[in-house]
Amino acid sequence: MGVTKDHVESTLKSKLNPSHLEVVDTSGGCGASFAIEIVSEQFEGKRLLERHRLVNAALVEEMKEIHALSIKKAVTPAQWKQQQETQQSTSAA
Repeated sequence: MGVTKDHVESTLKSKLNPSHLEVVDTSGGCGASFAIEIVSEQFEGKRLLERHRLVNAALVEEMKEIHALSIKKAVTPAQWKQQQETQQSTSAA
């Protein structure tokens, strides 16, 4: 059995303490491919590549069984709030 969505969520929550986390198993249930959207204060002051490295480091053991990891968003809480406000104003228009 591969890595589960719940396992990925649990690991990321314990290591990066996200204020928002969305994990989608894009492999059809076998645990080989995931898409992630994560918001964490630990991303403050870090470039996108550094944020992705933090996520990959948090999942170092899981990555031995995961074949594809798509990090859709890795943003700070302030960036997340701004994106949500932008989406709301766009959808209200």
